[in-house]
Amino acid sequence: MAHLELVDLAKHYRQGRNVVRAVDGISLEIEAGEFVAVVGRSGSGKTTALDLIGLLLRPTSGTVLIDGGDTGGADDGRRSEIRGERIGFIFQEYNLLPALSVLENVMLPLRYGRSRVKDGKARALDLLAKVGLEDSAHRGVNRLSGGQQQRVAIARALINRPALVLADEPTGALDSRTGEQVMELLDELNARGQTVLLVTHDVKLATGYGRRVLSLRDGKIVDDARIEARRPTEPAELVRLRVEEA
Repeated sequence: MAHLELVDLAKHYRQGRNVVRAVDGISLEIEAGEFVAVVGRSGSGKTTALDLIGLLLRPTSGTVLIDGGDTGGADDGRRSEIRGERIGFIFQEYNLLPALSVLENVMLPLRYGRSRVKDGKARALDLLAKVGLEDSAHRGVNRLSGGQQQRVAIARALINRPALVLADEPTGALDSRTGEQVMELLDELNARGQTVLLVTHDVKLATGYGRRVLSLRDGKIVDDARIEARRPTEPAELVRLRVEEA
C-alpha cells in the first residue's frame, strides 16, 4: 500500500509575460488502499498533478510525501528508485519502445526495480493474458493497434506489483468492452490493497469505480466527493451531477 500527502503543491509555467498556474497550491491526503478518480476539463491540471505525484516533474513549490517520506529533497537517482519500486504508470501516450517485442516492453521495468527477474517472464505473460494479449507476446509493438498498445502499457505498469498505480486516461484508446476489462483489473488491484489514482474525463467512469472523486478546475481542487459514504438517498446520478457541476 502507498499513503500519499500533497502539501501546498504547485507547478507554474511562464509563457511570455504570463504565468500559467497548471497546479495551484493543492493540499491533499490519500489513504493507503484508496481508489481515487480525478476529473476536470482539458487544461484543469489533471495530468500535471499526476506527473508531480509520480515524481516525473519537480514542483515549483510544495512537496509530495509518499508513506511519510518527503520527496522534495530527493535527487534524480532517488526519485527514479522510488518510481521503479513503488509506482506503476499507465500513460495517456503509451511510451513503448518500438525496437522491443510486446513481452520485452512489459518486462522492461524489471531492469530498474528490485524485483527478481527469474519470475519476471511468467508475471509478464500472466499480465498479458489478463489484458487479452497472450497471443501477441512476441510481436513487435509497432504492429499493434492503438488499443492493443495501451493494453501493453497497462501490463508494463503492473509488472513490479507497484503499491501506487497512476493511470492517465487508461481507457481512452480502447473499445468499451476492453475498457471495462481494464477498469475491472484496476478495481481488482485496488481490492488487493494497491492505491489507485485515476485521471479521466469520463465522470461516469470516475463515479463507477472511484471510491472518491476529486474535481479540478484551474489547478485547484473544487470538489471532493467520497462515493463510499454515499447515502441510500443519494444515488450515483446525483453524485455525478455534483461532480459535473464542480
